[in-house]
Formats: sequence, structure tokens, C-alpha cells
Amino acid sequence: MPRTEGASGGDADCRTTDSGIEVKRVYGSGDLAGWDPQTQLGEPASFPFTRGIYRDMYRTRVWTMRQYAGFGTAEATNERFRFLLAAGQTGLSCAFDLPTQMGFDSDHPRAEGEVGKVGVAIDSVEDMHLLLEGIPLDTVTTSMTINATAAILLLLYQIVAEETGVDATRLGGTVQNDILKEYVARGTYIYPPRPSMRLVTDTFAYCADNLPSWNTISISGYHIREAGSTAVQEIAFTLANGIAYVEAARTAGLDVDVFAPRLSFFFNSHNNLFEEVAKFRAARRMWARIMTDRFGAKEERSKLLRFHTQTGGSTLTAQQPENNIARVTIQGLAAVLGGTQSLHTNGYDEALGLPTERAAKIALRTQQVLAFESGVTDTVDPLAGSYFVESLTNAIEQGATAYLDKIDAAGGAVAAIEGGYMQEEIERAAYAYAKAVDDEEKVIVGVNRYTDDTAEPADVFPIDPAFQKQQAERVRDLRQRRDQAKVTAALDSIDRAARGTQNVLEPMKTALAARATLGEVADVLRSVFGIYAPSR
Repeated sequence: MPRTEGASGGDADCRTTDSGIEVKRVYGSGDLAGWDPQTQLGEPASFPFTRGIYRDMYRTRVWTMRQYAGFGTAEATNERFRFLLAAGQTGLSCAFDLPTQMGFDSDHPRAEGEVGKVGVAIDSVEDMHLLLEGIPLDTVTTSMTINATAAILLLLYQIVAEETGVDATRLGGTVQNDILKEYVARGTYIYPPRPSMRLVTDTFAYCADNLPSWNTISISGYHIREAGSTAVQEIAFTLANGIAYVEAARTAGLDVDVFAPRLSFFFNSHNNLFEEVAKFRAARRMWARIMTDRFGAKEERSKLLRFHTQTGGSTLTAQQPENNIARVTIQGLAAVLGGTQSLHTNGYDEALGLPTERAAKIALRTQQVLAFESGVTDTVDPLAGSYFVESLTNAIEQGATAYLDKIDAAGGAVAAIEGGYMQEEIERAAYAYAKAVDDEEKVIVGVNRYTDDTAEPADVFPIDPAFQKQQAERVRDLRQRRDQAKVTAALDSIDRAARGTQNVLEPMKTALAARATLGEVADVLRSVFGIYAPSR
């Protein structure tokens, strides 16, 4: 792990990035001997897209400012959405509570104490109507961070649009739908990996026919990094999962140039500015080559790594929380210099709880200052040609490629996950980082250096305990009012589709439109697919 300069400013013997890549005192042309800018960089919007996927990047339009929100009831989250849009946010991003993520209705015993805690509770299409009330779905794009139940939430969104007169072909947004990283890093899975992959590819096919402007997956390195991975591991394991999704879709009979343009990615941004910038550039170049060389993609759109970035939640500190404003600014700058398509900046108080309105507004204003005051949007890829940045980009690509080779040798991402390889690598990296912080080799301001003896009281976002009771009563009332025979027949259709080869999203949509609940649909799939229990 990196050694840092002492307070006197003396040189350390050796500097490394957070991924363990050695950083030299100074870089020069010799560090890029044999480096060919034509093949390694190209021009913006041209293969291998190292410099960005659009010709003019932010000169034409700045990235989408998509602040994450979700807590309590649908009405409360709708109020926060409206607050953020009024403050200048340009896209929505929705967090769901753990019961929703795990396929349990709010009145289920396993939902006790968790309803509305880390996101909004959505049990039915009626909740989704409340969540989206007054939001212009034909003009605002929405990102939904949901995985095991991703197909259900996507269908609820579509049903609300159609019931309010918005054609599904006009809907734009992203559903995360990245189940593999749940087994690696996050844990909100329901079914075993292979039937879960079927749900992913069924969503690809369904959207190709019904939601052509929707991004069908956001292949996520964010949670891999939050679990403790290095930057190199983040892109290696994320791209490995991306490869697995492409292979699964092709096995299901889908044409790569039909579904690949709707793939998107989701990365973390941490504090090591130059390593983060190089990481984004390396990932874009690697994906372009993977799609060309491994999968034979012909369309340029199929080779583009389009990504959303969120600043690093795990880097935020409860000690001296205002310091997090500086951290988030550095991380947001790295994402912009790396060419992100959309960005969420964390609230400075998120190590303490959900962001308050004040913290959320400061986070959004941070993006707006970057976009309109810093000058970083004036030219495309301003760090291109830097001896240091190009050397670091190459080093990250080499390290990530070595990981991909090991994963291929293990039989691919699914086999590597089932064998625990990725999980063990992340655990080792997380331990090394924590030890470096404990040993003060890694300085965290306000935590292991420049600490305060007394802490000022923090304004923490309140969670109303009445939310759970209200939401449980709402879902029970829905079951009393609906046509139960119609719901039962629709749930039976899901069962038959899951046991066969039909795309399960079609009968799922029928059931949800009839007011079946999220938990009921998830339970049908549990009865067919089973529940995943990791062996380690």
C-alpha cells in the first residue's frame, strides 16, 4: 500500500497507487517508448475510444447530473425527486429498500425493521404511480438501482407510463440488472446465478422488442469497489461480468449488435485522482477491443463503454464530515476528466445516514461548479498525452487483462464467482487497505491524522418509524381491493413460463398490471428457481 509524505514534506522511498502500481518521481518520453497514439488513443468518438465516446464530449452537452434518492414511502421520495429537479438535476436515480431488493412485500415478516430504510419501498404498481407522480416520463430519464427484482421494477415503470398515456418507446433510462456483482460484493441476490442470468437475458430480449431506448443493464463496478477492491480489480471484475452477460445473451440467440448498444456500466470514483482518470480511460479501451475481437461486433455503438459514475461512499468519513465535500469534489473531477456520461455526487453526511436536503443540494452544486466554473468541459480528454496518465492507463489495462486471463482460465465469470475467486481477491485487497490505514501508511484526514478531540453534533436525516406500518397497511389494502382470480391466473402463467422457455417478462407484466405484488411475483420465481445459498 502507498507510503505518504510526512508532515515535513520529505520524499518517501516508494509511492504506489491504491492498486499497488508504482509511481515514479517524474515521467518522461521514455516511459512511453513504443507507445502509438494512433492505436492507443485515436480520436474522440473513434476506436478504441480511449479519449471518449463522443466527438465533442462536454463541449456540446455536459454529463447528466443524476443524484441518487430514495427513502421511506413513494410519496416522500417523489418529494425529494421534485426538490432535486427544481435545483437543476437533469436525471433521476432511485434507491430501493432492502425488502424491495430481496423480493419481499412490506408486510412480510422478513421486512420488519427495514421498510424504507435504505431506499423507497415499492410493493405494487400503485406505489410506482405515487413515486412517479408529476414526473414527465417522456422527457426525464430514470436510473433504478435494482438487481434481483430488476425485471419487476422495470415492468412497473413501464405500466405506470402506459397507464398515464406515455408510450413505452419514449421511455429512457437504465435498470441496473447486474446480478453477478451481487454474488461477488453486495449480497442482494435471491435465485442461483444461472436462472438469474436467464432473467437478465430475458430482460435484454424484452426491451429490444418493447423498450428500445432503455439501457437494459448497468454492469456495476461500484459495489465491487465499495466491498474493498482496487481500481484494477474494479474494472477487471466488471468487464469479466460484462463478458458473461454478452456470452449469455448470444447463447440465448440474441444478436450482439442488437443488444450490445443498450449495455451500460457503473463505476466508482475514489480519491487518487490520476489513477481514477486512467481507470476510466483503460476500461473504455479494453471494452472496445473485447467487443471487437472476442465478440465480432460490427456496429460502432456496440463497442462503446457508456458509464455512470458515483463518488465513493466507502471513502466518506463520519469524523469531520465536512471534509467529505473536498473528497467528493476530487472524485467528481476524476469522473469528468475520465469521460463519464452521468454522475452522482454523494452528500457529505452519508457516513452518518441518508443525505439531508442541505447535503444533497451541496452535492448537486458541486457538479454544477465543475460543469460551469472549472473549465474542464472546454476541451475533450484534457489529460491525453500526459506521460504519467498514459503510463498509468497502460499499467491499469495490463493489470486488469491479467485478471481477465485468470477468470477465462477458470471458466468465465460465473464459474469464478461460484468458486469464490473474485470474492477472495477483493477480501485480500480490503484487508491490505484497512491495514495501511491502521498503520498510518495511508493517511485519512480527520481519521488517523489531523484529528479533533471533540466532534460537533451532526444533522442526521430522520427516518419515521411509522413508514413501515403505513406501507404494510397499503399492500394489505391492495390485496383486498383487486380481482384475486385474475391475479392468481396471471401468477400461474409466470410459473409455466419460468418452467419452460417463454420470456418470463410477458406474463410478469400481465400479473403486475392486475395488481399482483412484487413479493408475489418473486415468490413464484423462488418456487421454480430456488434460493441461492453460497457454499463459502
